[in-house]
Amino acid sequence: MKAILFIIDGLGDRPNSNGNTPLKEADIPTLDRMAKESICGIMNAIDIGIRPGSDTAHLALLGYDPYKNYTGRGPFEAAGVGIEVRPGDIAFRCNFATLDEDLKIVDRRAGRIKNTEELERAIDGIEIDGVKIIFKQSGGYRAALVLRGEELSDKVSEGDPHKEGVEIPEIKPLEDSQEAKKTANVLNKLLKIVYDRLNNHPVNNERRKKGLPPANTILIRGAGKVPIIEPFYERYKLKGACIAGTGLIKGISKMVGLDFINVEGATGTPNTNYMGKAKAIVEGIKKYDFIMVNVKGADEASHDGDYNTKVRVIENVDKMMEYILDNINREEVYIVVTGDHSSPIEVKDHSADPIPIMIWGKGVRPDEVDKFDEFSTYKGGLCWIRGKYIMPILLDLLNRSKKYGA
Repeated sequence: MKAILFIIDGLGDRPNSNGNTPLKEADIPTLDRMAKESICGIMNAIDIGIRPGSDTAHLALLGYDPYKNYTGRGPFEAAGVGIEVRPGDIAFRCNFATLDEDLKIVDRRAGRIKNTEELERAIDGIEIDGVKIIFKQSGGYRAALVLRGEELSDKVSEGDPHKEGVEIPEIKPLEDSQEAKKTANVLNKLLKIVYDRLNNHPVNNERRKKGLPPANTILIRGAGKVPIIEPFYERYKLKGACIAGTGLIKGISKMVGLDFINVEGATGTPNTNYMGKAKAIVEGIKKYDFIMVNVKGADEASHDGDYNTKVRVIENVDKMMEYILDNINREEVYIVVTGDHSSPIEVKDHSADPIPIMIWGKGVRPDEVDKFDEFSTYKGGLCWIRGKYIMPILLDLLNRSKKYGA
């Protein structure tokens, strides 16, 4: 028996003035049919009232306690862009950004610059006070930064004010330790070197000629010390893989030891290659015991406050699921369909509202739920659970769990 954990990122929502949510309004005959055949409920990835990030939520859904295994987003971003992070590395998320002549931020994304490989090479490999700088762009203006060396700490402030019209704040130690002081000092020195190397870089001189903002600095945030995480296979004895379109989820899969199945055209946007992912799931489940799937588009639409696009994403997921069900052995595969968090359109951000969840497959106990939405699944037999219970439930269904007691 095998299992698919299908995560519709940002799935949940709050009712609008008509009492609808994108999930309730979407035309999803396959997901609704699955709900009739499933045991259903609602779920909070971490806990009731906790508004999760996608990173902490995915860790929890995989059965890893985020309070023990999460040090910050940086390590997952770094792993996701292809940096081979090591325990003890200090990692950060970055943006390329634009400073004016007064060293004030005028564009936090440098005009959403797309080609940054040459700028990456100007930063990667710098050494400061015995600390090696590993820097890699992750597509466009986003990048990841890793500090590798002795006596470093992730207890430092951000070098990103999250607004424009101000200078980059000095990075400061957040604790009275030599490690934190050294790390802050290295980062401040790095920012000066980066500006000196990028401000008159040929790429940026060419951008100025075209009237485009130069990418002449980086904004540093999301500090985290690379943790030691028990590999997924050692934890569950399942050969696992991940299918996703975002670097963050790819990084999480790498950090826990899931193989990553690449899908051409898979992105973290509403215009991802839906059917490419569906076909990869069908082929992948022949090889793997477990596949975690992330479809990001609904969350992106929520952050933009775009109700209709969120409906469209969910309907595309339904078509994916129709293809999957038509092409797998239904006697051998369990499918969990849920989200990682709610992302209400009116909030344009994550919330702690619980998420619908259903578990479909041979031998589950179907309940009386006949619709997959926020207003129906709470009546189901799973009741209200936390994300950490998904893997134990699946292990039991797969006959992989150990008996507790005689």
